[in-house]
Amino acid sequence: MHKVLVPLAQGCEELEAVTIIDLLVRAGIEVVTASLDDQHLIQCSRGVVLQAQMSLSEVLNQSFDMVVLPGGQPGSDHLAADQGLLELLQRTVAVGGISAAICAAPKVLKAAGLLDGLHATSFPGVLDKNPANGMVYVNQAVVDSGSIVTSRGPGTVMDFALHLIERLKGTEIRTKVEASLAR
Repeated sequence: MHKVLVPLAQGCEELEAVTIIDLLVRAGIEVVTASLDDQHLIQCSRGVVLQAQMSLSEVLNQSFDMVVLPGGQPGSDHLAADQGLLELLQRTVAVGGISAAICAAPKVLKAAGLLDGLHATSFPGVLDKNPANGMVYVNQAVVDSGSIVTSRGPGTVMDFALHLIERLKGTEIRTKVEASLAR
């Protein structure tokens, strides 16, 4: 079974976090949610409270097929400031996994040095105004650069999550999950 980490930071975008977690679980993917600290209750950017299963320190030495970062502010800034998370993102890519981010969270991938020379997208004003070295900003819903996948924001989260399912489990499972949503 594929294993995905979704770090949850105070001030994350709840629509993105919940949609990513929900769709991956529907696809039969094991999803682990982790808070940046020992406070497992996460107050999201619009006041919704989510509960992480554990703290990031408990999973830093584990391996994941994918790490997916919900955006939102100030959640993305908190993620970008966590050195352990940056190292985990780098390690995930180094061993053939995928690091993915949506909305403002691609700035975390940039902070980890993972966007240099790649095509990527983000919420307007995040990467287009401040790209990584040699990065090409692409104005698309989802941009797949192999080990790095980025997306624009809350309006693209369904496409993003379905794309991540396809990357991990193939087109057939993606189609099955998408059909179950009556899309």
